[in-house]
Amino acid sequence: MNTAELTPQEAARGALRAGLPLASDRHEVVASTARHIQSVIATLRELDFGETPPAISYTAGQEDVDAAV
Repeated sequence: MNTAELTPQEAARGALRAGLPLASDRHEVVASTARHIQSVIATLRELDFGETPPAISYTAGQEDVDAAV
């Protein structure tokens, strides 16, 4: 489902399928929130991380303690 076109009714149906029935006054808010989250994710997907290693490769305490900040 494309959330850019998500209607309040579709949001309500999706929530119901997930076992989360919504009160009718929440349909528009949930649809709007889903559209916003999708737009943020789309922006993040456009970022070029280049040679940045995945976070799993970082180990806390690995950095130099006396390094200048």
